[in-house]
Amino acid sequence: MRLLIVEDEKRLAVSLAKGLTAEGFAVDVVHDGSEGLYLASERPYDLVVLDIMLPGMNGYRVCATLRAAGNDVPILMLTAKDGEYDEAEGLDTGADDYLTKPFSYVVLLARVRALLRRRGSAGSSSLLLTVGALSLDTATRRVHRDGVEVTLTAKEFAVLEQLALRPGAVVSKAEMLEHVWDFAYDGDPNIVEVYISTLRRKLGAARIQTVRGAGYRLVAVDGGAGA
Repeated sequence: MRLLIVEDEKRLAVSLAKGLTAEGFAVDVVHDGSEGLYLASERPYDLVVLDIMLPGMNGYRVCATLRAAGNDVPILMLTAKDGEYDEAEGLDTGADDYLTKPFSYVVLLARVRALLRRRGSAGSSSLLLTVGALSLDTATRRVHRDGVEVTLTAKEFAVLEQLALRPGAVVSKAEMLEHVWDFAYDGDPNIVEVYISTLRRKLGAARIQTVRGAGYRLVAVDGGAGA
């Protein structure tokens, strides 16, 4: 899943991005409200972590503008302020949750996961993805093959999730980089092949097909075939 952090305290933004990336999310970071509004409007995010006191445009305006445009992305607001009025104002502009600084990273992560679960249960997509004998629980981030749990790293799960969201369809390397890493990733694009190779070893080579010149697709394999 892909998150956007709009936070002008750069040390905090970087710290949050590192923590969320370690959990398997693709994370984009900007430090200006106007830029945050632009990215949230132009790119498909699963959740936005939005500070209120921002240069360019404050978080209230960013949130209100997104909602007015029909953008229903979950928004978790961050602020150094406290008090019922500030929280009410944030929620009234369309935010889904509110967290006052200083806060525990563990609490922020729990709020992020709760918002994503809420969005998943309200939407058309299920939290449980099943492709043949392979199942992924996107809430607990656990994978089972033929009923047996397979241990994956956060990044391995994120790569597999992108394939499982569109079973049988081709997912390009560029799409994988954009959604599992981030829009600013400038490392070796062959990193995708490394993770695909690892997933094939853990899940069975037959489950992930290479479509030459196009990308990869996840196919149903039952009864342990391809293991």
